[in-house]
Amino acid sequence: MARVFISPSKYLQGPGELDRLGEYTKVYGKKALVIISSGGLKRFGERVSASFAAAGVEFVYNNFNGECSQAEIDRLVAVLKDCGADVVVGLGGGKIFDTAKAVAAVPDVPVIVVPTIAATDAPCSALSVIYTDEGQFKEYQFFKQNPNLVLMDTDVIVKSPVRLTVSGMGDALATYFEARACTRSDAGTCAGGKVTGAAMALARLCYDTLINDGAKAKLALEAGACTESVEKVIEANTLLSGLGFESAGLAGAHAIHNGMTAMEETHAYYHGEKVAFGTLTQLVLENAEELYEVLDFCIEVGLPVTFAQLGVKDASYERVLEVAKLACVENDTLHNMPFEVTPEKVASAMLAADAYGRAALAEA
Repeated sequence: MARVFISPSKYLQGPGELDRLGEYTKVYGKKALVIISSGGLKRFGERVSASFAAAGVEFVYNNFNGECSQAEIDRLVAVLKDCGADVVVGLGGGKIFDTAKAVAAVPDVPVIVVPTIAATDAPCSALSVIYTDEGQFKEYQFFKQNPNLVLMDTDVIVKSPVRLTVSGMGDALATYFEARACTRSDAGTCAGGKVTGAAMALARLCYDTLINDGAKAKLALEAGACTESVEKVIEANTLLSGLGFESAGLAGAHAIHNGMTAMEETHAYYHGEKVAFGTLTQLVLENAEELYEVLDFCIEVGLPVTFAQLGVKDASYERVLEVAKLACVENDTLHNMPFEVTPEKVASAMLAADAYGRAALAEA
């Protein structure tokens, strides 16, 4: 199997970039279907409309229903065909980008991803995470190419809730450890090949950036400031983590996240918050030397390290084992770990991670 590295055609990050969206979109099409939430339309609609008008690009807004499900994708594909748009723009959070990518893939039109938060590594990838209408993980859908453009307006990100950027750190935190596991097991990656050295280097840079700049970025964001640490963390959450996970692979952390979606009480928590706990669990499985460094980092920036912090009151072995069984299903990425993984091992690792988290919080 060949080594494969993939990425979006273009990534742009800087202040005020949202006001140039129309100019950038004009390169890819004459009429845009803009998938956006009602709240996003209220906050950014005026700027986006002005940008399209200035560039002479036609556009149609359609409200996202809140879940990246097959039913929502099918609905928006019909909207795309009916309105005659030739480019899709997803503006908002992770489930909106994933929906936009899936919608654009059906008629094979360009897609532009415009995150208004830095909460996941979804923007740059050529895949979408599909959920049921009730919010439980269903499957990954893979596409033949990555987004044509990812546009990050740092002025917009800085004004978003700090918890969302911290959640993005939780998602990015898994990147290096999952990439390392895939390298050790010689597993295939989401890019459809084996891990490249470039992807591993970006995954490592992602982790180092979080450790060096994550806490500083959080403090700056709480003060409403856009510092060099904030810029670095936005890039780590979005570009470095996106390229790292896709071209270097997923392993334990994300599979454990997927299993945890079966715990209904965790639906109130963000993707990256659950992935952070999944990362701790993977490090327990590996008996990794970085476990306490990662645990300390999570506590410092405010990522969950216990079941209780994820809203789970009933963390009995039997219930956690059911989560572990879902995480270990045949087609998920836990099997990219470089050793045999069983539901019993995963359940024990989750309970141990929770115990380590509780002990660390008591000492903090």
